[in-house]
Amino acid sequence: MASTSGDIAITPVDRAIERLRAIYRGWTRETSVAQMRSDWDDAFAGCSVPVTCQPVSAGGVDGEWLVPSGSPRDKAILYFHGGGFRIGSVASHRGLAARIADASGCRVLSVNYRLAPEHRFPAALDDALTAYRYLRDLELRPADITFAGDSAGGNLVLVAMLAARERGLPLPAAGALMSPWTDLTASGASYESRAEADPIHQRAMILALAKNYLGKDGDVSDPLVSPLYADLTGLPPLLVQVGDRETVRDDSVNLAARAKTAGGDVELQVWDGMIHVFQMFPEIPQAREAIASLAVFLRNHLHIGHERAPQ
Repeated sequence: MASTSGDIAITPVDRAIERLRAIYRGWTRETSVAQMRSDWDDAFAGCSVPVTCQPVSAGGVDGEWLVPSGSPRDKAILYFHGGGFRIGSVASHRGLAARIADASGCRVLSVNYRLAPEHRFPAALDDALTAYRYLRDLELRPADITFAGDSAGGNLVLVAMLAARERGLPLPAAGALMSPWTDLTASGASYESRAEADPIHQRAMILALAKNYLGKDGDVSDPLVSPLYADLTGLPPLLVQVGDRETVRDDSVNLAARAKTAGGDVELQVWDGMIHVFQMFPEIPQAREAIASLAVFLRNHLHIGHERAPQ
């Protein structure tokens, strides 16, 4: 039920948008990257579901296990947070990763891959592959590992799979992507068609983040940068969730179309009225529904049989 102020209905999505705008309003051209990262972590820190948090070094990559009670020890979800490769961390995404762990009944390894501009491409990809190798070194079978991620983390889900395939490594069982950033050229039609509907992300901002990630000489169309342009054959099953209000909507829509053309098993869910990575906001009812759907997908591919309800 939406609350009201005068004659204007204030929806849970409206409140989420205001939370985001409050952060951005505090930033100026003089705000340091370190301060932005700290502000983002502070805004989204916290965990409201009953999981155990265990710090870990995943092959030298700082990370955290999020472990629900009774979860199997021989299965894992490897989680990559979003933030445009510039901000975001295990801390800022602890709540989202924990809700996925709780809903799926599977432990989640969330990792702090290196961020730009200090560490440009391919540092984040290298760290993603290191974390995957860490899980395999724990003697988990690839069939008992899934990847999940949001925004830039969704990009990492895909490029880690592509890089693993290039290196002849076994691929994980499946990948779940929330508002994945798949096209750093920002060529999707939704950058125009959703420009007014999207309260936060505009094309100029996306291109600036891409330059920050790659440096001035980076190739935004490199398939390991923009997986939309990769050969998508042979990837594991994918679930892609995106909000219909997003300027980056077509990063998901076009990815799903290309993956299907390549013979892939991919499910695309476009959520009406939703914003970028709406799953981060537990106050939004559709966020709970989306996580429940994502959890079913992950359980099915990890062969976790018991049912769990998301918090």
